[in-house]
Amino acid sequence: MSGHSKWANIKVRKTAQDQKRGKIYTRHARLVEMAARGGPDPVMNPSLRTAIDNAKADGVPNANIDRAIKKGSGELKGEQMAVEMYAAYGPGNVAMVIECLTDNKNRTLGSVRSILERRGGRWTESGSVLWMFQQKGVVIGKKSGLRSSEDLELRLIDAGAEDIEWSADTVEVVTSALQWPKVRDILKAAGCEVPLSGLKFVPTQKVAVTDLATAQNLMNLIGAIEEDEDVSEVHTNAEIADEVAAKF
Repeated sequence: MSGHSKWANIKVRKTAQDQKRGKIYTRHARLVEMAARGGPDPVMNPSLRTAIDNAKADGVPNANIDRAIKKGSGELKGEQMAVEMYAAYGPGNVAMVIECLTDNKNRTLGSVRSILERRGGRWTESGSVLWMFQQKGVVIGKKSGLRSSEDLELRLIDAGAEDIEWSADTVEVVTSALQWPKVRDILKAAGCEVPLSGLKFVPTQKVAVTDLATAQNLMNLIGAIEEDEDVSEVHTNAEIADEVAAKF
């Protein structure tokens, strides 16, 4: 898969979510809240420190972060957040993993199922889909004029990079589930913008999407699911052809 195709797939997949800044703030606040259950001090709670760093990297205001810490540690009362994972098939028989952060499982389940049924998706058991994915760290770096560099590549490998894909102005790095913060920090220190970083479900079995109508229906379905307040991430095993991705 070429670098252009890989970036195009990620760009298409993330556009709807990236346009909703408030949604991103909400997602980070919920992740901080859950991490804070292990203690409100980020020095003593590495999971909380990582969640705070990620939130700040996406521009979440300190007031939002502080409120989430207080809620997670019990200082502020409210229903506790939980992670819910759903699986489905979309147009073109593309497998989908839908991650949610919710304080009301029944509400979230009903909403996601309704969206799937209205937009051509098909609900399935999570086990029938999850085997096609591995949880990995994924970091995208962008910088005008960015090209493959032996020095930068060696530093990324030392930080835990398992796969590095270069394309014009862009590098995508895949790591183990634990190593992605180091890679993100190296790319930022190298002057890169990091539009995407964190844990992702990376497909090990891909489905080619070569038809524009199928790709559009898939993207419309993903966009509708991502609009739900409780949905955190939608991962797919779609491999959208270059010539199709270029039309988005």
